[in-house]
Amino acid sequence: MSKTIFEAVYFDEPGPSNTKRTLEIAQQRSNELDINTILVASTRGNTGALAAAMFGDRNLVVVSHSTGFVERNVQQLTDENRAAIEAAGVTILTCQHALGGVNRAVRKKLGTYLTDEIIAYTLRIFGQGTKVCVEIALMAADAGLATVGEPCIAVAGSGRGADTAMVLVPANAQEFFDLRVMEILAKPHRP
Repeated sequence: MSKTIFEAVYFDEPGPSNTKRTLEIAQQRSNELDINTILVASTRGNTGALAAAMFGDRNLVVVSHSTGFVERNVQQLTDENRAAIEAAGVTILTCQHALGGVNRAVRKKLGTYLTDEIIAYTLRIFGQGTKVCVEIALMAADAGLATVGEPCIAVAGSGRGADTAMVLVPANAQEFFDLRVMEILAKPHRP
């Protein structure tokens, strides 16, 4: 049995100007493949709120930065966006980053990189959004919000907004090498 090959979209520039189109691409492909779980990275919540308005009938999980990511005790997801996302019945996942938790503390304190950050830097050769898509899939699987072994769509960006979307099969972080990238739906052509 063969599947229709999706023609990936490559954006000229990374960034938030691609957010709406990236979400539309993810929505289209989720309909074509009947994929129910959509994971969307969102720092301040703008992308998450937009996705919440678009993916009403899907299992949408908005993955935020961990509290303290930039500054101690500060959550970057705004109260306004949190309220909009939750009002749409969407789950928000806030937890330690799969590729930068305790090992990041070792780097900051001792000046050396450990395995998870080496993996993160390796994934970034495909783009920041690619790294984040893989990372949020691990985080959602570990939280029980994405089914291990069942395809989902992950959406992320290169700093702000969304410019990368992938179909992938999530795995738990402890089984990282079982994660599979099935399709690149969209990504920036250059960094």
